Amino acid sequence: MLSTTSCSIIAIHNLFKTFQLKSKSICAVCDVTLDVIRGETLGIVGESGSGKSTLARIMVGLLKPDSGLVEFEGIDVHNPSKSERMYLTQNIQMVFQNPYASLNPRMSIMDVLAEPFVIHKKFNSKQALKSRVYELLEEVGLNPQWANRYPHEFSGGQRQRIAIARALALKPKFLVCDEAVSALDVSVQAQIILLLKRIQKEYGLTMVFISHDLSVVRLISDRVGVLYKGELLELNRSSDMYCNPQNHYTKTLLNAVLPADVSIAKSKLEASA
Repeated sequence: MLSTTSCSIIAIHNLFKTFQLKSKSICAVCDVTLDVIRGETLGIVGESGSGKSTLARIMVGLLKPDSGLVEFEGIDVHNPSKSERMYLTQNIQMVFQNPYASLNPRMSIMDVLAEPFVIHKKFNSKQALKSRVYELLEEVGLNPQWANRYPHEFSGGQRQRIAIARALALKPKFLVCDEAVSALDVSVQAQIILLLKRIQKEYGLTMVFISHDLSVVRLISDRVGVLYKGELLELNRSSDMYCNPQNHYTKTLLNAVLPADVSIAKSKLEASA
């Protein structure tokens, strides 16, 4: 397992983000420093309100921190030049939790998947553009003949596959999945995890996989970080984290997950394969 900062694709330094809630200030991300190693899948776990989604949005540039720095291949994610911004939008993508809300209901799937190519002027030929959209649908296990359908005609799992296809359109280097399977049935979760694992290998992606479900994170992650009230309490190899947690809170989280949960999740994954 790579472990040196020279191999990192994302470097996060002393990140802080607070929100004002009435008269109270909430620190959602509190002095977080970490590196995401190129080619790995880094899992981020924590209970609701621990700062996972806030960290994810800061990481991809959707939310500015109060202080601290996020660098992608040495580029300041929150203060890029015009050319750097274009590079970042092509190479950093995110898959959100809710597959029902992340797709425009008024756009056909063809238009949804074609949009990134149109924005970045990737194709001169409409036929070439359509062919690439069909390829994307096939890559995520959907029938290309469904391209003219609309989001409401698909199940939750199918919509999440479409969201993943859209994220992959420009062949990014870095993908953040923020609770990307939590709204899905357990059997569908296993299918999406398998898809993500295959895509990560085929595309050479670096991924951050965020979830409150430790049994799911264990199935996909090389390393795991534990967030609690905005603080990164522990960061370790997945195997070490689950076998020998160093932090008391991590132990509490693991004790809340029955061993059977992990076994069931593994069985679902194997059955889907």
